[in-house]
Amino acid sequence: MMDLFNSLEPLQKFFWTIACAASLVFIIQTIMTFVGLGTDTDVDAGPMDGSVDSMEDGSLSGVFSFRNLINFLLGYGWAGVLLHDSIESGLLLQLVAIVVGLLFVLAFVFMFRQVMKLSHDGSFKMQEAVGLKADVYLRIPAARSGRGKVQVSVKGSIHEIDAMTDNTEEIATGGQVKIVKVLGDDLLLVE
Repeated sequence: MMDLFNSLEPLQKFFWTIACAASLVFIIQTIMTFVGLGTDTDVDAGPMDGSVDSMEDGSLSGVFSFRNLINFLLGYGWAGVLLHDSIESGLLLQLVAIVVGLLFVLAFVFMFRQVMKLSHDGSFKMQEAVGLKADVYLRIPAARSGRGKVQVSVKGSIHEIDAMTDNTEEIATGGQVKIVKVLGDDLLLVE
């Protein structure tokens, strides 16, 4: 096997080395991702101190990561290996391999953004309840003299939240109210 490798031209050895090393790291990254250990390491921006590690802001700053370096080297190395016999000029071969490597990175960024669009934040935000009808779970004392509880359905999930009212009469258990305002982290104003 080493005799075969040693018989290759220097440029061909270079491409094979890059392709094999990048493939090995790519396989390890993929296994780590499926096991749950895969996190991306980003380039330190130094004095720039910008968001170099984020692709969510629409810029290309998230392209500079270790994972994308491996993606580039994967495309670059295998393009060089596969096209070595087809392209005579070493300079043209290098140029084509660089373009293929960049295409690999762009394809990964595109796929990552498409996957991120599928993610859903299922956390409940109190503001989402404003304007909705709720059922009184525990009576609500009149004129903000105490707290009661309401049950409200937001996005198919039922939440039990403390509530107060400005009404002059208390609201009995089992009644229905409208959520008017969020008064605090865990308190609603109802009518």
